[in-house]
Amino acid sequence: MAALTEGRHAAEFVLSEGNRSISRDAVTIVSGAGQLAAGTVLGKITASGKYEPATAAAADPATGSETAVAVLLYPVDATAADVSAAAITRFAEVNTTLLAYDDTVNDAAKRAAKIAQLAAVGIIAR
Repeated sequence: MAALTEGRHAAEFVLSEGNRSISRDAVTIVSGAGQLAAGTVLGKITASGKYEPATAAAADPATGSETAVAVLLYPVDATAADVSAAAITRFAEVNTTLLAYDDTVNDAAKRAAKIAQLAAVGIIAR
């Protein structure tokens, strides 16, 4: 019998969260962000209030999205248009090994910086 490999589930990374929907917010993922997996660490663009994957360093000029402030709950495709999505934004514990990062967050030090930024908004990675 062939072995089946089960993929990642939406919100699988959530270990615990606050009662009801206190940990979740509706967010807008900016057009051009591409296909994002559940568990993607997000930053918020200061000028628009939209979200995109949090990058390792500030662009020139800085947009604000380099600071991790949320984690995407469900996969989305924001390749060609803005997309409404749900994200964990506070009062939660998440599984570190199930988080997804922007390609620029490519080593342990950069991932640790994103985890510290999430902790600052009340999202604790375990």
